[in-house]
Amino acid sequence: MNDDATSAPAAAGVARQFSRRQVLGAAGALGLTAVGAAGCDSTAAPSTAPSTAPSPGSSRSAGRVTAPPAQDILAANYNKDFDLIDFSQLQAASASWLRGFYVMADADKGGVADQPGIKKLLAAADRGYGTVLTLKFLYHKNSTTLNQPLPAPGSAAMRTALTELQKVLEVALGKVDIIVIGNEPFYETTEADRQSSRINTFYEALAQHAIAQRASSRTQLYMGALTAIDDAGNQTPQTDRWVRFAAQTPQLAGVDIHPHVTSMANAKKYVDYTLARLRPDQHFLATEFSLVKLFKQHLTDPIDPGFASRHRIPRGTPVWQVLKDATQQRFSQDEWNDFLATASWLQAGRDFLTQQIAAFRATGRLAVAGYGITQDKGGASDFNPHKTPWVLNSLFCPLTVQNGKGGLPGENPIWLPEFRDAQHR
Repeated sequence: MNDDATSAPAAAGVARQFSRRQVLGAAGALGLTAVGAAGCDSTAAPSTAPSTAPSPGSSRSAGRVTAPPAQDILAANYNKDFDLIDFSQLQAASASWLRGFYVMADADKGGVADQPGIKKLLAAADRGYGTVLTLKFLYHKNSTTLNQPLPAPGSAAMRTALTELQKVLEVALGKVDIIVIGNEPFYETTEADRQSSRINTFYEALAQHAIAQRASSRTQLYMGALTAIDDAGNQTPQTDRWVRFAAQTPQLAGVDIHPHVTSMANAKKYVDYTLARLRPDQHFLATEFSLVKLFKQHLTDPIDPGFASRHRIPRGTPVWQVLKDATQQRFSQDEWNDFLATASWLQAGRDFLTQQIAAFRATGRLAVAGYGITQDKGGASDFNPHKTPWVLNSLFCPLTVQNGKGGLPGENPIWLPEFRDAQHR
């Protein structure tokens, strides 16, 4: 996930005529629409019970799972928030695999194994979950916060990067199933470096170091994720060399891709580009994927008039403002369902998760794909018309929806049932 595209100032808030809680008592009479896993019926009564019962096919005993091999897997993606791992949520989603990334500079902040996120990851591995650990070497975020050149071979900065890598490998090798060298290197590197062979030289050195340390470990190694290559302008000599290096290195299992896109057709461009360059015996990861770029195009659309009327919101209020309101005073589950059910642009892609994971699996080359399991503070804070709407993209919605029954967060009634169903292909 690229965290940078979020920072324009927010417009003034639109006050509701009275609070949502005041209208919830009349919600049943108004016929709030609910969103389920199989179609949208605008006349359906709202579902007030969260759809969080684990699927009957899950292999679980006394808190343990038996994760299947890394073939055609749909995992729960935590991004940087391993500390948010919650086994009750994973069980409710029927997830047996999880993925997240670790910021490598954190390796210099005390023992890696003692850090809360890594402890949670290793605890998940001990319970039998399949695990993917992505290593994020962050040298560029934006021009005002971080803008460092990649370390040159033999430099003190390179020695620092290799030392950080070694610290993590000592903790993770043999315990996690997959390690990915680099998170989103073509976002996390300065423009000058990503347009030169320096990006390849740096990450190839990291990969070779990991290969040397891996020895007979069961942990598989992948190269980190290609981003934005659905735009032909981002298919460069550097991205070509990236995949071909993986193909030419027997110890690497493949390459990761992050197709955050506006359509499945654009996601296919990622897959085609990667598989055309990998060896036939290699696989790809898609540890992040979504339609979030499509959702972002609709943030300034007016909300549905019927939704506005039912919840006493001024007509013409833009989508982004309602999302901002939800981050400041969480919706009830019924109101969230109604909001999603009346967003025609969202409903048009309501089977995206099902169709996209099927398309990945149809290649015969998918190892693990990852879909966001929970909202994070970064995605919800300072919501504005230019914010990337990650809050629409996760299975659970603790920052925009009131808690459900049994201690579980509010949920996204589109993605959670689809995610659960996709565990049983």
